[in-house]
Amino acid sequence: MNNKNKKYWKSNLKIVFSLLIIWFVSSFGFGILFSDYLDQFQLGGFKLGFWFAQQGSIYVFVILIFLYVWLMKRLDKRLSEEEDK
Repeated sequence: MNNKNKKYWKSNLKIVFSLLIIWFVSSFGFGILFSDYLDQFQLGGFKLGFWFAQQGSIYVFVILIFLYVWLMKRLDKRLSEEEDK
């Protein structure tokens, strides 16, 4: 594997692991571990811990999909510009 490919995959894995950590915290952390604390607050008439367990983690997941696409396009553009130089 050449240097360009190594740099690309290192950056790609960094992005993927970062987004997976965010998803884990929002689904498992907010929905299960911290739900008792979050239940002190309400969102749309529902306790926040319950909302994250039922709806919030799904919304976060969809947002992370779009964020991944945006970050990968930016990475591709940056690496292609470096290659052109």
